[in-house]
Amino acid sequence: MYTLYYCPGTASMVIHLALLEIGAAHELKLVDVEKKQQKDPEYLRLNPNGVVPTLVIDGLPYLESAALLMLLSERHPEAGLVPDTGTVERDQWRQWIIFISGSLQSAFRTWFYPSELGFEEHNESTRAALQKRIAAIWDQLDQHLSKSGPYLLGETFSAADLQLTMLMRWSRNMPRPATEWPALNKLAQLIIARPSWQKMMEIEGLEVWPKASI
Repeated sequence: MYTLYYCPGTASMVIHLALLEIGAAHELKLVDVEKKQQKDPEYLRLNPNGVVPTLVIDGLPYLESAALLMLLSERHPEAGLVPDTGTVERDQWRQWIIFISGSLQSAFRTWFYPSELGFEEHNESTRAALQKRIAAIWDQLDQHLSKSGPYLLGETFSAADLQLTMLMRWSRNMPRPATEWPALNKLAQLIIARPSWQKMMEIEGLEVWPKASI
């Protein structure tokens, strides 16, 4: 039994997706970030960083969405979220998850939380720089998928694709959302067609995304 502390549409989304893909028994506990519940003392005892997700396993809290995604994938290899140990694909899988987390997700964190840079909101030059940084990562990922897709590991779906699609959704209100890159849009359509995505969206009460089809 897993307990996931989550908030709809946040970084906890990919862990919720992984739990649904795996089919493992789990409990969801809402942490309303709009009400600052992630800063409540009780929650901070679980996650001193004051963010979601937190995944509790056998009474112990585990943090960081990329780490949790790898943890669940490796604990449940039968779910097909991770390539076999000792393969080149396994090494590439790990590399993609760390790249997406360290480069793309961190850039989005700065985009959404200017207060972490000491600003009430980003000025025009900072916003432009962040947009350029995120677009450059989309360029890199789209080129890879165009050449070696449709998934990050070629013909093989993995947890890394869930992670990437979550972050693509985060771009939906940016001047140029990720779905304007053709190979990224194709990946998004493949992932949103999965039962796990559809169930997660229903449970979390999120709007349909993206609107286009392949």
